[in-house]
Amino acid sequence: MKILKFGGTSVGSPERMKKLLDIIDPSERQIVVLSAVSGTTNSLVEISNALLKEDKKKGTELIKALQEKYNDFVVELLPAGEFREQGQEVVDYHFNFLLSLANNVFTAIEDKVVLAQGELLSTTLYHVYLKSISVPSVLLPALDFMKIDEDNEPVIPYTTENLTPLLAENPDNKLFITQGFICRNSFGEVDNLRRGGSDYTASLLGAAISADEVQIWTDIDGMHNNDPRVVKGTKPISHLSFDEAAELAYFGAKILHPQSVFPAQKYKIPVRLLNTMEPKALGTVISADSEKGKIKSIAAKDGITAIKIQSSRMLLAYGFLRKVFEVFERYKTPIDMITTSEVAVSLTIDFTDNLDKIVDELNSFGSVELDRDQTIVCVVGDFGAEKHGFAAKVLDSIKHIPVRMISYGGSAYNISLLVKTEDKVEALRSLHNRIFE
Repeated sequence: MKILKFGGTSVGSPERMKKLLDIIDPSERQIVVLSAVSGTTNSLVEISNALLKEDKKKGTELIKALQEKYNDFVVELLPAGEFREQGQEVVDYHFNFLLSLANNVFTAIEDKVVLAQGELLSTTLYHVYLKSISVPSVLLPALDFMKIDEDNEPVIPYTTENLTPLLAENPDNKLFITQGFICRNSFGEVDNLRRGGSDYTASLLGAAISADEVQIWTDIDGMHNNDPRVVKGTKPISHLSFDEAAELAYFGAKILHPQSVFPAQKYKIPVRLLNTMEPKALGTVISADSEKGKIKSIAAKDGITAIKIQSSRMLLAYGFLRKVFEVFERYKTPIDMITTSEVAVSLTIDFTDNLDKIVDELNSFGSVELDRDQTIVCVVGDFGAEKHGFAAKVLDSIKHIPVRMISYGGSAYNISLLVKTEDKVEALRSLHNRIFE
């Protein structure tokens, strides 16, 4: 069995939703994971923000505006008659539900419920469309088998235990439809895998049922060797190892959810990144194998804040770093990069909600300096200790750009550089010209 995930742009219009059958083979047993229709999640975030601020008038107006778009969507997607009526019933049900939330006490719990409506709409409407053209399919509610624990980590055995019987109940069916992104938390409440989580859903499902492969269908033909939005002449990468793909995803390659590689890697499920608009393009294969002796790609992650803690007391101080890390642990703030010297430690974060509290605690260790508006540029490839010249080539490429931090040696697959965000584009282009051109 294969897992096929389609992103928001792939189902972004009735026309595109219909064309999914150019890719999906109804005769082959597979689970199709759908994101919300493009733009829907952003609209739901707006609705939720308005309701959290107790602005019911604005929230209601936004709900009705989004419903109008879905009313038009149904007319284009489904033929007049029975199936269009079914589609309209689906839309009316979900938007009446949203309106009921607008008229009651609205909390963070309801916020997650609102965000779930996008995937519930797209999958149910697609299921109705398949019925309208006599293609058999089974709609599987992700809330019945996707779960995260108290640390927001997915529980794969739970998925296996609850999904396997649902598949077994339908031995003659080939095509199963389910929602990406949404799940239940440890309290049984509706929750999600954070933005971009549909990729993660697909990988988790692949791991849970030992799928033959996971296919991630987006609007770009695989992972490129640089950011095509700002660098000319980028090319898709034919093959990446799981470790290389994980580094690129974490450090800014938007095509793939940062955590989606790990379940597939653990359970040895190959992942293919493919283009819905060009189904015949080869895309990128991610597997346990690695092509040695090459620099593969460059990615950049914006929104980075660098924190420097300087203290003469750090000199040979046992447990100093542990105390520093405990501060970030208390505020559930991940660290991206870290460098140390005898009297200082510098590190970077991208989650800054608790930055003021973190700085207050770090001040007890020494002086604290902040550098905002920074970008991590990550160069990924074969950087094993036995390789010669790759690191020098990277650093030579950006010798004209001020570099705030360098991280090298923590992984055999990357060298990371921290630069001012205003220097990012120049860094990406310069590295590309020197390494790939």
